[in-house]
Amino acid sequence: MNVANQTRVTEFIFLGFSGVLYLRLALFVMFLTVYLLSLMGNTLIIFIVLMDSTLQTPMYIFLGNLSFLEIWYTTATVPKLLATCLSQVVTISVAGCITQYYFFFSMGATECILLAVMAYDRYLAICSPLRYAFLMSLQVCLQFSVGSWIGGFIAPVLPTVLVSYLNFCGSQKINHFFCDSEPIFQLSCSDTFLVEALGYTCTSVVILSSFLLTMSSYGHIVVTIIKLSSREARKKTFSTCASHLTVVTIYYGTIIFAYVRPPAKHNSTMGKAVSVFYCVVTPLLNPLVYTLRNKDVKKAFRKFLERKRLFLARHTQEV
Repeated sequence: MNVANQTRVTEFIFLGFSGVLYLRLALFVMFLTVYLLSLMGNTLIIFIVLMDSTLQTPMYIFLGNLSFLEIWYTTATVPKLLATCLSQVVTISVAGCITQYYFFFSMGATECILLAVMAYDRYLAICSPLRYAFLMSLQVCLQFSVGSWIGGFIAPVLPTVLVSYLNFCGSQKINHFFCDSEPIFQLSCSDTFLVEALGYTCTSVVILSSFLLTMSSYGHIVVTIIKLSSREARKKTFSTCASHLTVVTIYYGTIIFAYVRPPAKHNSTMGKAVSVFYCVVTPLLNPLVYTLRNKDVKKAFRKFLERKRLFLARHTQEV
């Protein structure tokens, strides 16, 4: 395609979810509710981990990192999603689109690495309990946490640089609610083979390697649990990693379906529906799963509520 004879695109228009106004308003209310609950839930987990000294252990430090990540992961895409529900014309500059592309995939890669690290932490705690304090010291925990963020933000650098060199001309309409890779490539009038191949390779390597490491850790955990003689001991041991395993299953199930596949055939409606699940729903499920299934977090939350009740009662008496 001759780029020189075409008008250069400087901004894109998100199509989002098409439909009549009342349907889009209903989606707006639903997405906004889930988004706010996600922000509150993840913020609450961070607050509890910081305030309760009994939770300042590697397992909960990683959980705090995950909650902090989820806040920004969902914030990278949901505001534009909400805007598309209220307005039929929601634009983003090409530079802004590439920036969103980078941060979305950076935080996605960081979450993959962090989930693998959390699985390794549970592996050490269950399979090597006597050496756990040494192998997963506070210093090692912090190194893993920082390494997850650095690795996640390095992973999409090269694909993002290549995307920034693409030319966009002709249609401005992105058939999505954020700057995902496939819709961007469809709008480019440059040869996208290299960037598509590199992006697909990087995404697959990050997702599958972290998934395999996670499953390897849980494979060893399952073997260790089976060897326990007491049924009560097996139940108690499994409960320490059940929450994380639930989150892993939900998250990897959706992103593997969305990104670890040949890019040739792509159903845009199905793609947007799956994207809503891992951009909007999964960040809310994480705090729900960890608070409803984790006894330590529930206990810390009850202690926080009790301290707050006592403080308010004392303040009322003084007044």
